Amino acid sequence: MVQPYKHEPFTDFTVEANREAYLKGLETVKGYLGQDYDLLIGGERITTDDKIVSVNPANKEEVIGRVSKATRDHAEQAMQAAVEAFKTWRKVKPETRADVLFKAAAIIRRRKHEFSALLTKEAGKPWNEADADTAEAIDFLEYYARQILEIKDGVKVNSRPNEYNRYDYIPLGVGIIISPWNFPLAIMAGTTVAAIVAGNTVLLKPASTTPIVAAKFVEVMEE
Repeated sequence: MVQPYKHEPFTDFTVEANREAYLKGLETVKGYLGQDYDLLIGGERITTDDKIVSVNPANKEEVIGRVSKATRDHAEQAMQAAVEAFKTWRKVKPETRADVLFKAAAIIRRRKHEFSALLTKEAGKPWNEADADTAEAIDFLEYYARQILEIKDGVKVNSRPNEYNRYDYIPLGVGIIISPWNFPLAIMAGTTVAAIVAGNTVLLKPASTTPIVAAKFVEVMEE
């Protein structure tokens, strides 16, 4: 049974245990700083020599990670993979699509301070703002999952006598997500999963200054 929607609570950092948990999240992030991240196209990982190098805006000597940069050919390959995937994903039951989002929300909730710590490192966000960004990402996952369950059978409209009218929502195809740097988890995740849960496929191109947050989110979606 799906529980009623409620906002993900913000973390109270006046509580010592919460401060310790955030510091632990920062240590977790430090453990994978400087790694390389591939393009992911149609389930295939592709490494390119040309990289986008993400650095800590408060310490330009600290490399957060290096992301393979896509060429125009890679973009076209991704588009064709998304078009092909749409043929089957659009037919997946809305309940199954919603379940992917519920599971992703649970994973991020368990790793909440890690994701927030990564936002601190890569986007320079203070603890409370990073925590709010992560909470909003969880909210999007939980809310959009419930929304598709709400509208999956269509919506009734006023009908004349002896008529029955309704309108249905249908998947439209491939979406292009170009997300901003200022909410590198929340807006990136929200715009991506809204399209996915509605039966569409997407190409995700995150902000060049915060690509590692997006890479870690994609890992969650794969999981």
